[in-house]
Amino acid sequence: QVHVVESGGGLVQAGGSLRLSCTASGRIVRINRMGWYRQAPGKERELVARINIDKSTNYGDSVKGRFAISRNRAGNTVYLQMNDLKPEDTGVYYCYVNNGALDSYDYWGQGTQVTVSS
Repeated sequence: QVHVVESGGGLVQAGGSLRLSCTASGRIVRINRMGWYRQAPGKERELVARINIDKSTNYGDSVKGRFAISRNRAGNTVYLQMNDLKPEDTGVYYCYVNNGALDSYDYWGQGTQVTVSS
């Protein structure tokens, strides 16, 4: 089993910043990618950012230029630096890990709430 634990959510005013962290532990075989999705009330879950095994990154269109994803040297912790936050960034942010070699699986955290007030 792989455990995924997020931290760093909270309440912030528009224009402010937050930093989320996510650590994967347990039966790590190979982390192929880690990242963040978010879900706002009444909306589908959407990609925020992910970092791949080759350190390449992908971002959702709405956060490009404002958010940055990075990871530690061991590759099992990712950080999401969120700047210039907007009320539409409000939602539950979920971290996920894709772990495995021949077969790979996604593991999800419980989610952390981010609320941006206007």
